Amino acid sequence: MNPANSTGSSIDEAQNRFMTLLVTQMRNQDPLNPMDNAQMTSQLAQLSTVTGIEKLNASLQSLIDNVRSGQSYQASSMIGRNVLVPGNVLQLSGNASKFGVELPTNVDSLNITIRNASGTVVKEMALGAQKAGVVPLNWNGFNAEGVSQADGQYKFEVSATAAGQKIGSTLLSYGQVAGIANAGSGVTLNIKDVGAASMDDIRQIL
Repeated sequence: MNPANSTGSSIDEAQNRFMTLLVTQMRNQDPLNPMDNAQMTSQLAQLSTVTGIEKLNASLQSLIDNVRSGQSYQASSMIGRNVLVPGNVLQLSGNASKFGVELPTNVDSLNITIRNASGTVVKEMALGAQKAGVVPLNWNGFNAEGVSQADGQYKFEVSATAAGQKIGSTLLSYGQVAGIANAGSGVTLNIKDVGAASMDDIRQIL
């Protein structure tokens, strides 16, 4: 059933019920004490208010449906694209991995620590001063001793400072959008090796 038709029928039914009750009330009123104009005007105003609210709700629902439809269309165009979204994991494959960090302000130093599945530090990188915004990063898979590390999932940490003060940052994982799903809260992206994310989570398309 078309939601708009259903809403229209609901409004018509409410109006018909109201008018039936009003006519019945007028037919059975006390001839010596008839309903005055103020009472009738008040009841008609109530009908108008109820009808207006029903129409407003219908308009809002239609707007929400249109927005969700637009989000789904936009999200579908992301399938197959590589993105950076909030996350602290990186996937090493063939001595190559991508990840990133989002800085709220310019920093004097940016240090990266990469750990393997057991939590052991395998690589530390000192990247010096960086500007505010998204900073794409990569790791070639070699540890400090120059030994190539096994392919798989690793985790990373970030330490950033400015004028001697630690600066909070958003860690960014890299992955490919494999599909989309419509949830009650909106459209969700399924990102390979990362998990679920929203359209608003995308910090950069690579």
